[in-house]
Amino acid sequence: MEQSLASVFKAYDIRGLSPEQIDIAFAKRLGKAVAAHFRPKKVLVGRDMRVTSFPLESSLIDALNASGVDVVRIGLCSTPMFNILLGLADNAYDLGIMITASHNPGKYNGFKIATGDCQPVGEGSGMEEIRDAFFAGADVSSDHVGTAVDDPAARDRYIDYIISLADLPADMPNLKVAIDAGNGMAGAVLPRLLAKLPWLDVIPLYFDLDGTFPNHEANPLKSETLTDLKRVVVQEGCIAGVAFDGDADRVGFVDEHGKQLSGDLLTAFFAQEILQKHPGALMYYNVNCSWTVPEVIAENGGHSEICKVGHANIKRRMRRSGAVFAGETSMHFYFKELWYCESGDLAMLLLFRRYVHEGKPLSELWKPLRRYVHSEEINFKVADKQGVINRLKSTYAPKASKVLELDGIRLEFRDPAHPENDWWFGIRASNTEPLLRLNAEAMTKVSLDVHLAELEKRIMA
Repeated sequence: MEQSLASVFKAYDIRGLSPEQIDIAFAKRLGKAVAAHFRPKKVLVGRDMRVTSFPLESSLIDALNASGVDVVRIGLCSTPMFNILLGLADNAYDLGIMITASHNPGKYNGFKIATGDCQPVGEGSGMEEIRDAFFAGADVSSDHVGTAVDDPAARDRYIDYIISLADLPADMPNLKVAIDAGNGMAGAVLPRLLAKLPWLDVIPLYFDLDGTFPNHEANPLKSETLTDLKRVVVQEGCIAGVAFDGDADRVGFVDEHGKQLSGDLLTAFFAQEILQKHPGALMYYNVNCSWTVPEVIAENGGHSEICKVGHANIKRRMRRSGAVFAGETSMHFYFKELWYCESGDLAMLLLFRRYVHEGKPLSELWKPLRRYVHSEEINFKVADKQGVINRLKSTYAPKASKVLELDGIRLEFRDPAHPENDWWFGIRASNTEPLLRLNAEAMTKVSLDVHLAELEKRIMA
């Protein structure tokens, strides 16, 4: 059993089957371990709508209180709402703990932990110590019991801050959009946000909170989860469709024709907008992103650097460098003004602002960014993940013009005499699943298909 529990302590958060692995006893042990390692005096706690989230929240808070820790409970909230409230509190809390399993199916649950200044606790920044304290049965003796109080005004503080950051024109025209909350936490935040944006004519899909996700997995990265949204956008003549993941930190979009925008092209799209306000700024993109991203950032006067996948990695790096924005193919978008955290709500409003400012259909804004043919992410289940990566490196690296080993490997192949042959691929081990994730890009579909066929053969050999 202990060996099974060890697997839930991951690179970015704590996540596993619930209640099979993560139950109220686990939450109690975790609360004690967190109290023992960090010795916090005051902790912010929030949760999503999953079936097990409320009992996990109660058990966690009981353990924290028993350890002498005071808790402010904001109840049902999105992860962005949770993070931004932590930031707005200006270090009034020593820690924040959000109970969620993000986009994972309803049978999962977990915990995202952040310090009082919004720095995520992950691998290399406290997760190993929490894990060790958990298994050691760490406990804190306290001569008093902590308190637990609610914060009923929390949601409005978050919403007002997001609207102020979006800096929308006073004369926004009426926009008809479809929004799919995926039965996740966007359904708790959006109604109050939309009530303050009367110019939005919204067709809502799956706003009811339901931790079993009865309609589809709340994961806008997967095209199959957008089927209903695409249909409604086209049938109802919407200017765009918006889809949130389970805890609403990730957001995806479809244009007026129902075409899905990829995460890396959205990164380039938002970079263009943000550089208008922050000329010359530094931005990050992850190792799976298209060549389009650094090209667009440079063309708009910005600077960019490539980085490892994962919110904990990216937030730490942004904080050290002062970068203003970062994006991932997974549709995480990070903003300096949000303490380097994500908000699908802010990304949505920025897209609407850009649409109104440009006066063009969304399809005409994003399609010029599609300069190459990208494979999208392809997953492989293999027994020896590192062995496959090493084998591909030994085969391809000698012929590559650029080799990156920041996160798995990314090998780029440039031929100045024949640029039509340029291509790259990246392969890395998933931090959350037993998979290898492959991305590749080429100048033409024919070229890409040839390279993918060869790569798949070598991966599965």
